[in-house]
Amino acid sequence: MSEEAKKNNYSADSIQALEGMEHVRMRPSMYIGDVGVRGLHHLVYEVVDNSIDEAMGGHCDTISVTINEDNSITTKDNGRGIPVGLHKKEGVSALEVVMTKIGAGGKFDKDSYKVSGGLHGVGVSCVNALSNDLKATVYREGVVWEQEYKRGKAQYPVKRIGETEERGTVVTFKPDDSIFTQTIEYNYETLANRMRELAFLNKGITITITDRRNKDDKGEFISETFHSTEGLKEFVRFLDGTRESLIQNVVSMEGEKNNIPVEVAMIYNTSYTENLHSYVNNINTHEGGTHLSGFRRGLTSTLKKYADSSGMLDKLKFEIQGDDFREGLTAIVSVKVAEPQFEGQTKTKLGNREVSSAVSQAVSEMLTDYLEENPDEAKTIIQKVILAATARHAATKAREMVQRKTVMSIGGLPGKLSDCSDQDPENCEVFLVEGDSAGGTAKQGRDRMFQAILPLRGKILNVEKAMPHRVFENEEIKNIYTALGVTIGTEEDSKALNLSKLRYHKVVIMCDADVDGSHIETLILTFFFRYMRELIENGHVYIATPPLYLVKKGTKKRYAWNDEERDAIAATFNGSVGIQRYKGLGEMNAEQLWDTTMNPEFRTLRQITIDNATETDRVFSMLMGDEVPPRREFIEKNAVYANIDA
Repeated sequence: MSEEAKKNNYSADSIQALEGMEHVRMRPSMYIGDVGVRGLHHLVYEVVDNSIDEAMGGHCDTISVTINEDNSITTKDNGRGIPVGLHKKEGVSALEVVMTKIGAGGKFDKDSYKVSGGLHGVGVSCVNALSNDLKATVYREGVVWEQEYKRGKAQYPVKRIGETEERGTVVTFKPDDSIFTQTIEYNYETLANRMRELAFLNKGITITITDRRNKDDKGEFISETFHSTEGLKEFVRFLDGTRESLIQNVVSMEGEKNNIPVEVAMIYNTSYTENLHSYVNNINTHEGGTHLSGFRRGLTSTLKKYADSSGMLDKLKFEIQGDDFREGLTAIVSVKVAEPQFEGQTKTKLGNREVSSAVSQAVSEMLTDYLEENPDEAKTIIQKVILAATARHAATKAREMVQRKTVMSIGGLPGKLSDCSDQDPENCEVFLVEGDSAGGTAKQGRDRMFQAILPLRGKILNVEKAMPHRVFENEEIKNIYTALGVTIGTEEDSKALNLSKLRYHKVVIMCDADVDGSHIETLILTFFFRYMRELIENGHVYIATPPLYLVKKGTKKRYAWNDEERDAIAATFNGSVGIQRYKGLGEMNAEQLWDTTMNPEFRTLRQITIDNATETDRVFSMLMGDEVPPRREFIEKNAVYANIDA
């Protein structure tokens, strides 16, 4: 059989079952990461990955995802349809094997798929195991086939239910609420962001997402369709749409190096942040890996060679470093690897050594051509690099001051910090509190054994607009670094955060429940995202939720966190009630602040997570950057959720 024939011969024999799925329901976190919000959404990604695999093989160009009224999910594609013939080894339909055997699927047969997506590789069978109900409908070779399952078990053999001119696979599933006890409610924006990302990463595919739980102003279900004709070039323009471009066009390449498909797109902007996003088989490798190191090496060596030959560095009194070439850079690196080897804490760091040289070579060739063909823009980039190097030189001195304060003994801690008694970081938490007044109340109300208080004066520096040395010179930011005990820079990465000496495992941002408080929260979160992202990624950052109202009638009193709660409480009290609106934390006494916001038994803390790094980067840039129109559009679109203080 020819290679082309093998590629298109997707039959029951192409399905290989690797192992059973007995432990999926017992230990679901081993398979999907967790059983919280992230794991819930990961179920959708696993099913969509099957359709994307068909698309990458050239067999599918249309995918739809629907959130149904009951929070079940329906995915549909126009691929070849999962094979339904008898699986010789298992003795049942190949469809049933795919749906009930962990690791079963065409992606393990190299003749069916050269590369495939999916982080955990557990496939749709894992989704089946973790669903109350799942129905698979296959449109294949003129026939419609169907099978239903409950908690992973087939309810009947695959049956023929009709004829069709369509082709493809439809899967509808409802997550098991006995496993996903936190919530089974899907977030539309989270899923839409991932579908948009997949459309950019796989140009030519049309992906539609529809939310049948909500309607727009026209009375139609909320829906978006994503399609990209230019792939990563469009992705970079989308991510950088809230920044001022330094060069006119996106620099990009697409091709194969050493039999590895490589796609790269990049552009420079006037900001001071570096925004690199990398993907392997459509999975965001936020821990980086060999493909990212290859990109950095290719970028640095090529630009350094050009800068040296241009003579623009002759008057510079210090060395240019790799970081300098990446300031103000937004870039996306996407590779397709047949057998990816993942490392790192969350298995999102690529370890394949051969990928590094492939990407480095591709980037070097791309940039060499670009610099030769665009001398004016090349000069602009090198000028930006020189500016970055000069700022870095100044930032190094400022950072050394922070480091010296951080590594000192207890006497080096900020004067405003009221520390806790416990010395075990795992037991300790620090509250970053808006203003001295609220800080004073928090100090009185806290549990001194494990709760520390660091008051912050006013609004901290907006790091999105500030040069790095200004960030490290800022007094409030220096106090945060010093209080937390973290250090900056490693041998591999001068900007990396070292958490080995972190003094508190909970860092709680506690601000007023009004517009100013929300702005301060956003400023602090922007700082953490740009300069302490590891804190967020390791689950250390939280936001406190102080109440908005105190509802009283006689000796009875209850707190409310929104207008609806306030009205509901007032209704239960009957008759006239007293309502106190808290304008700020300082209006509460120490006992009230402890009861509502600081007591671990009753408080609500919102843990900050990064589900989609590219979208988070774009939103922070939009909210805190210089471009006003996109920020206004975002606020208008989300005004229903905004906390407007009269």
